[in-house]
Amino acid sequence: MAPFLRILGIETSCDETAAAVVERDAEGRSNVLSDVVLSQLDEHSAYGGVVPEIAARAHIEALDTLIEEALQRANVSLADVDAIAATSGPGLIGGLLVGLMTGKAIARAAGKPLYAVNHLEGHALTARLTDGLSFPYLMLLVSGGHTQLILVRGIGQYKRWGTTIDDALGEAFDKTAKLLGLPYPGGPEVEKAAKSGNPDRFSFPRPLVGEARLDFSFSGLKTAVRQAATEIAPVSAQDIADICASFQKAISRTLKDRIGRGLQRFKTEFPDIEGQPALVVAGGVAANQEVRGTLQALCGTHGFRFIAPPLRLCTDNAVMIAWAGLERMAIGVAPDDLDVQPRSRWPLDSNAEALVNYGKRGAKA
Repeated sequence: MAPFLRILGIETSCDETAAAVVERDAEGRSNVLSDVVLSQLDEHSAYGGVVPEIAARAHIEALDTLIEEALQRANVSLADVDAIAATSGPGLIGGLLVGLMTGKAIARAAGKPLYAVNHLEGHALTARLTDGLSFPYLMLLVSGGHTQLILVRGIGQYKRWGTTIDDALGEAFDKTAKLLGLPYPGGPEVEKAAKSGNPDRFSFPRPLVGEARLDFSFSGLKTAVRQAATEIAPVSAQDIADICASFQKAISRTLKDRIGRGLQRFKTEFPDIEGQPALVVAGGVAANQEVRGTLQALCGTHGFRFIAPPLRLCTDNAVMIAWAGLERMAIGVAPDDLDVQPRSRWPLDSNAEALVNYGKRGAKA
């Protein structure tokens, strides 16, 4: 049985600077002692997206203070933690360098082991922290940089069943918002506008619907939105609302087909699984109520348990990084050498083939 463990986690892969202290007891139960996240939204909003150089500089300015705050809130010192876990990829290389180098420095100075964590593994394992979920299960990761359907079989055992061949879903939301003149970040603004829109006014495409493969594509949908807006320009507030509502409907219908096929495959490959199978949803897009409602209904139809960790743990955070380190440490995975390097691209499934048309943001995974 694994002993009681405590880890300091550090996350700097994109535009949130985060630090956390998390415990894992001998039975595998979690205890989050502190969770500190500093958003860089104000620094990037004027540019309509994340500027890597600005993000890296903001991490440098804030990280030391956030780590100190995380330790204080947890009422522990570095001497009281068993290891350091820092995001090592995938993500923006400048931000990764800041977090990983800081983790290395602390590990060296305090004489603690270092775990260089895959950001995607953090998402994949969060449901075990929040819900005590057992393996295996399916995870849908939907964010600004990732759209993937992943089979989670165990610590370090991941199989990518589907991924985007172009834009990530969150990226499609953000680009649609920018096209329509909505503020950044675009996802919540599209959802807000859609509430007063007619989802049947525009018939947008449902990319890859009907295909046996479990991949996703959102570039064509984004192009269709642009064409619709251009044809009726200048667009009114109601036009924007109708486009957003129709866009969300197309997304929901696409996910219903793609994920539905994934759930069927899971039941075929694991017919004797104990208890109710589970679909875990992580990433900022999981907060969208249209998307969430579609997935919940789909899980009900297929007899799956729907698990979406609290939004704070779905978006970038250091709790999931600390927990991933704890999970690895608990099963005896050796810590990383201090010469470990950050990786802007780091797929969870190392055997998955790279897709030719994978978009620039999505390519990091």
